[in-house]
Amino acid sequence: MFDFLVNAEGGLTAAGYGVCIAAGIVLFIAALIFAGRVSEKKRMGTKQLVFCAMALALAFITSYIKLFNMPWGGSVTLCSMLFIVLTANWYGTKTGVLVGLVYGILQFIQEPYVLSFFQVCCDYILAFAALGAAGFFAKKKHGLITGYIVAVIARGAFHALGGYLYWMDYMPDNFPQSLRSLYPILYNYSFLLAEGVITVIILCIPAVIKGLNRVKRIALD
Repeated sequence: MFDFLVNAEGGLTAAGYGVCIAAGIVLFIAALIFAGRVSEKKRMGTKQLVFCAMALALAFITSYIKLFNMPWGGSVTLCSMLFIVLTANWYGTKTGVLVGLVYGILQFIQEPYVLSFFQVCCDYILAFAALGAAGFFAKKKHGLITGYIVAVIARGAFHALGGYLYWMDYMPDNFPQSLRSLYPILYNYSFLLAEGVITVIILCIPAVIKGLNRVKRIALD
């Protein structure tokens, strides 16, 4: 059914890129419209739309900035997940999920690999939308850090699910055979938790905390 969208190597055809770009635009507009409706209730005007768009842009740009690669595959980026988490922390879970969903579409367009429709959902749509779970902890003490940690774990769960269903045959040669049954979990959480630890350390720096609090006041003013 979707053969015209995917080539023999598992990447996207020209039609596939067109469909994904169109879907990304539609979802991005949907996220902005939703954010706009919420912002009207809270009298924030178009500012929330701007901050959501900026967060998406920063997340996408920093996803290209790879600090290092992990031995079994996967790379640690420069706090790219944090910007999606910030939208959830500032504007709530629903907005965070929608912004994360659009970010997942952008990630898919950036580096697509298709084994099945559900695999794409696990690795791109659901995994990045799960970053919006950070919004559940927004009003709690240390809510940003707690929400970020939960969001990273939630994203990893969807990646691991896709790994068990579709990626077991792609296990690298240097992966210990004695841990074969844990491959999707160890592979995905190795780079996600490494980036998470770096980001949490950065978030604990007083100057960073002060700066983010100032930005949050501007975003919600």
